[in-house]
Amino acid sequence: MAERLQKLIARAGLASRREAEMWITAGRVLLNGKPAKLGERADLAIDQLEVDGRIIGGAQEKVTVLLNKPRGYVSTLKDPEGRRLVTDLVAAIPQRLFPVGRLDYNTEGLLLLTNDGDLAQQVTHPSHRTDKTYLVKVRGPLSEKMVNRLEHGIQLEDGRTAPAKVENVRTVGSSCWFELTLHEGKNRQVRRMCEALGLTVVRLKRIRLDFLDLGDIATGQYRHLSAAETAKLVNK
Repeated sequence: MAERLQKLIARAGLASRREAEMWITAGRVLLNGKPAKLGERADLAIDQLEVDGRIIGGAQEKVTVLLNKPRGYVSTLKDPEGRRLVTDLVAAIPQRLFPVGRLDYNTEGLLLLTNDGDLAQQVTHPSHRTDKTYLVKVRGPLSEKMVNRLEHGIQLEDGRTAPAKVENVRTVGSSCWFELTLHEGKNRQVRRMCEALGLTVVRLKRIRLDFLDLGDIATGQYRHLSAAETAKLVNK
C-alpha cells in the first residue's frame, strides 16, 4: 500500500515526520532515483526510497524500549557540542531508534525510544494529553499558595500552563520533594514553572508516563515494551 514519504521515513526511525518533510524539500530524498516531492507516496514493495543514499527497506520490526535516562545525556540523535546521546545507551539494539519527546541534559528518568513513528506521534501529540509525572526536588519549602498556583496554571513567556497535579509533598532538611503530573510538553516546562515560583530545581526525574513507570530499571538501563504495552499506547 502506498503511503506518504514522510510517514515511511519516520517509520524507519530516521526522523520525525516534520523533519522528513524538511529533508524532502531540501532534496535529500530520492524516489525511484529522482528527487522526491512533498505529497508523493510510495509502496516499498515496488518503489525504491532513498535518504542521503541510504535505501529504506520494507516493513521492519517495530521496537520500543523504556530507558531510565541518566543525567548528562541529550535526547537527540546528534549534538553539535559532542555530548553523550541517549541512543548511545541502546546501541546494542540493531534497529535505529529515536527518542519519543525529550528530557533535557540534567533531567533523568523515564524516556521511550522507538522506531515506530505512529507510536511516537500518539504519545507526543498534545491532543492525546499523555500524563507525565516527575519527582521534583527544590530548595526551600513548597507553600500551599505555590501548590495552588501549580494546580491552576502558571503564566510563562510562551503561554499559560494547563493545570498540573501536585502530590506527596515532603520536606527533607532545607529541601522539598514533590510529584508533579502534567500532560503538556513545553520546553523545560517543570523547571520554568518552578522558577516562576522562585524555586530552584535541584533534581528532576520523570517517574511515570501514562500507565508506564520505571519499576526496578537501573539508571542507564532499559527494557523492551511488550506488544500489549505498545498496543495500549497506540490505541489509547
